[in-house]
Amino acid sequence: MIRSLLYVPASSEKFLARAHERGADALILDLEDAVAPQEKLAARARLKDAVPSAGRNGAKVFVRINAGAPALDDAEAACRAGAFGLFVPKVHAPADVSRIDAHLNRIERAGERVVLVPMLEDPGAVLDARKIAAASARGFALVAGSEDMATAMGAEPTPEVLRLPKLLVHLAAKASGLRSFGMLRSVADFRDIDGVKRAAREARSFGFEGATCVHPSLVPILNAAFSPAPGDRARPPAGCRVRGRASGRAGRVRVRRQDGRRAGRRPRPGAVGTRRAGPAGIDRPGSLLRTSLSAPRGPIYDDRVRVRNAHNIKQREEP
Repeated sequence: MIRSLLYVPASSEKFLARAHERGADALILDLEDAVAPQEKLAARARLKDAVPSAGRNGAKVFVRINAGAPALDDAEAACRAGAFGLFVPKVHAPADVSRIDAHLNRIERAGERVVLVPMLEDPGAVLDARKIAAASARGFALVAGSEDMATAMGAEPTPEVLRLPKLLVHLAAKASGLRSFGMLRSVADFRDIDGVKRAAREARSFGFEGATCVHPSLVPILNAAFSPAPGDRARPPAGCRVRGRASGRAGRVRVRRQDGRRAGRRPRPGAVGTRRAGPAGIDRPGSLLRTSLSAPRGPIYDDRVRVRNAHNIKQREEP
């Protein structure tokens, strides 16, 4: 479970020294925005000690590499230092991910497998999110940018502006079987504690697994918001399979582990008493993303509109 991911400047010995004490499920050692240009080479060289130090209490350690020319050297340094994964910024197309993947294939030792988290930070990347998600078998999660996304759109990074692109990236992650990290707002304003609490709860309700933060004061907030509530049914763990026979109650299917032990139950899609499938079988994120919003409505939709309008007119005419 990764509920909180804390950014730590890889150029700061002060912040690196205490990173393992912050209580975050994952740490992102940042070589990109948090590091001044003249300090980037020294920050990269520091990874060999910083990565194992940051992870000494069990946190997953990611490294956010730089985009462009330094990306491969950053990726190699992070890999050799033992990083769990890479945050790959400013991904515009699947080729940006494939390039990192191919380089890691050449340098990894047997048994190692660095995962990748593409960061989609412009409108074009958002519209190609499913292709980007499928660009590498190393894919672990997708993340949508905030400030850079708004800048690419010529907009302000308000929750209203960021909501749609972040949800589109979230849907692409879910449709591709990847994790989705983030909130439907910017993470830059870490002083707005109440706003972060609301946004984290909202993100959890949408199915986000966790979120990044830039200040350690937000770690406990994210850990609380993204922790399973008492009584919540956990998702079937990896290695489970769903049995097709209904179990006891209508609309449920048994979930058993491959070793035969029971892992819990989950709703049968479209069953009575569970969430109904959408129009034309749109009951999964992938189906929704494949459906054109401008497709012809059809006679069934038109009939529903006429019935609804007639009902509204009747309501207005009644005293």
